[in-house]
Amino acid sequence: MELEISIVIPVFNEDENISILSSAIHRAMSDTGYSYECIFVDDGSIDESYKEMKNVCEENDNFRIVRLRENCGQTAALDAGFKASRGKYIVMMDADLQNDPFDIPLLFAEIDDYDMVYGWRSERQDPLIKIISAKVANCVRNKLTSENIKDTGCSLKMFRRECLDKIKLYNGMHRFLPTLFKIEGFSVKEARVKHNPRIYGKSKYNIRNRIFKSFLDLLAVRWMKKRKLYYEVRDE
Repeated sequence: MELEISIVIPVFNEDENISILSSAIHRAMSDTGYSYECIFVDDGSIDESYKEMKNVCEENDNFRIVRLRENCGQTAALDAGFKASRGKYIVMMDADLQNDPFDIPLLFAEIDDYDMVYGWRSERQDPLIKIISAKVANCVRNKLTSENIKDTGCSLKMFRRECLDKIKLYNGMHRFLPTLFKIEGFSVKEARVKHNPRIYGKSKYNIRNRIFKSFLDLLAVRWMKKRKLYYEVRDE
C-alpha cells in the first residue's frame, strides 16, 4: 500500500516541544485514517531534542529520525527529510508548535486540483515587531517576484512528491517554494491556517540574521523567474 503523507520537521534545540508536537500529530492524523510517516530531522541540536525524538520513535512506528552531523540550517534539514520521505504527498512544518498539526487534513482536502497548498497565517501570534517586519518583507518579496502570496514565511505546506523532481534547493530557498514550483509549471493554492504563540524555546530567526540573506535569496529567485526558458516545439 502506498504511503500517503510524509511530514518533514526540521528540529534544532526544541526539546520541550517534541513530545507535545508528536502527540498532536498522532491525534490529528489518527482521526483522518490516512497512512503517514513523520520524519524529524535533527539539525545538530545540542539540547535534549535527540533524546526526546528517540523516545517518541520507540513508542510510535510512524515516527523516525534523520540526524545531521552538525547544524546546517533549515533548508538543508528539509532537503534531507524530503530525500528520506516515502509519501505521495509531503508536508513541511516547524517544530516550535506554532504550526497546528490539525491543519494538515485541511491542506490535504484542498490539494486534489493543485500541486501545492501552502498556509496563510491570517491571525499571527507573534510579537508586534515580528509581525510588522514580516508584512514589509512579504510586500517586498511579492513586488520583486510579481507574486500575490499573503504569507511567504508560513512553514506549513503540502505538495506532491513529483514537484521536487524539477528543483534543486539551495540555502534559504525553502522560503520560496511556491514561487519555485510555479516557475516549473506546477499549480499552487493558499489556505488559511491557524498560528499558535511560541510557548517553549526561542525563535532561531530575527530581523538581523534574516534581512540581508533573505534579500539576496529574493534577488536569486527574481533572476530565475526572469531567465527561465519558456518555449514549445511546433509539431510538423
